[in-house]
Amino acid sequence: MQFTHTPLIMPTLLTDAKSLLSDLVARYRSQVDYLAIRLEEAEGTDILLRGDKIESLSEGISIGGQVRACHKGGWGFASFNRLSGLAERIEEAIAAARLVGDEETILAPVNPIQDTCILPLTGQDPRHVSLNEKKTLCEYYAGILRSVDPQITTISVRYGDSAQRILFATSEGTLIEQSWVDMEMRFAATARNGETVQTGRETTGSRRGYEDLLGLDAQVRSAAQRAVDALALQPVKGGTYTVVIDPILSGLFVHEAFGHLSEADMAYENPDILEVMTLGRRFGSPELQIFDGAQPPGHRGSYFYDDEGTPATTTQLIQDGILVGRLHSRETAGKLGEAPTGNARCLNYHYPPIVRMTNTWIERGKTPVADLFQGIKEGVYARNWLGGMTNGEMFTFTAGEAWMIRDGEIAEPVRDVTLSGNVFTTLADIEAIGDDFYWDESGGCGKGGQGGLPVGCGGPSLRLRNVVVGGEAVEEE
Repeated sequence: MQFTHTPLIMPTLLTDAKSLLSDLVARYRSQVDYLAIRLEEAEGTDILLRGDKIESLSEGISIGGQVRACHKGGWGFASFNRLSGLAERIEEAIAAARLVGDEETILAPVNPIQDTCILPLTGQDPRHVSLNEKKTLCEYYAGILRSVDPQITTISVRYGDSAQRILFATSEGTLIEQSWVDMEMRFAATARNGETVQTGRETTGSRRGYEDLLGLDAQVRSAAQRAVDALALQPVKGGTYTVVIDPILSGLFVHEAFGHLSEADMAYENPDILEVMTLGRRFGSPELQIFDGAQPPGHRGSYFYDDEGTPATTTQLIQDGILVGRLHSRETAGKLGEAPTGNARCLNYHYPPIVRMTNTWIERGKTPVADLFQGIKEGVYARNWLGGMTNGEMFTFTAGEAWMIRDGEIAEPVRDVTLSGNVFTTLADIEAIGDDFYWDESGGCGKGGQGGLPVGCGGPSLRLRNVVVGGEAVEEE
């Protein structure tokens, strides 16, 4: 079947709606402590190829919005798809807020902003690429995965792109228009030999241009080859080891294991976490520096303003090993008496913004990577990631590939390497921080039912002592 595509043209809804939103917030602002209206136009493509079949192939456009109202600390929320009913949705959100509000509205102050900003593409806009070309690209990469070895039994390729244009107005005088385009591809290959099954994965993403998704042959082939090679490997012998992890695993660790605990709604709603995450507490060596922020340009978690209109920042979470910051919405910042950080984000207009990471990273250290292995009599070197899960302060990650370390040298490869531990203990057990650094733009973060929110993760290679290694692979979460 031949698929064709004509690039979708964004309607003029947002351009025509600016004066309308300003008039509406002015009309209703006296009824609540805070009122925010978000209008959104979005278009995107989703393709899933599994085995020899295209399981899904779609492109579409959505237009809608949301209203948030706060009165005496109580929130009302309404989403909609028809602009003609906006006044009714505002009244519904206000009624809900007034029904549940019985305390005090505490929102950290931000200056009202009026701005229009676009995160520019530096390359080709995926909306100008036909659906048939995108499908052909998926089939091409699928062919590479299948061609690596007859032991490959299952493959999958997923392609997605999305463009969002947002208009946001508040009762405080903020009126912001911003837009961006995001792209992602995921590849997986499963190999089987008898009862032994191994999987290799690769993921990539970009906010620069469609060409970033081209020419990935070596990366795609590597995913399948790792699955095949792992069939012949011996499983790692379970135990507690000194482990060296590469920058991709460092980025995953800082995001999943530490970053979520830095989101202030987690701390505010859980007194035990708030007690553990006490500002001024030491968590690691003086060399350890951890940041999060949407301000650094060019990453998938970057933007100008968050979904409450707070300007993007760079927030230092750990400075010289000491906890010095956390990530906030205006409400969590106000309730904890701290500054807003611009970390209130929502996936789309169906959801209210909640505290979310943006780009999270561990700063590079001073130890040459080769020196990270010195003095390790028996340890594990782990690279890339296959999957993982976190539960509060506990984490378990599966490495994409791994080797034993013997007498300071990388030795034989092993499989089924899972790394488990307590995030706070592990931070304290960082023995050395490499002088390398890598940004992984493949992340899609999930929280509160809002999965797939683009983020960036970065870090250097790390040397960790006392890591529990072993067990079966944990598939991607």
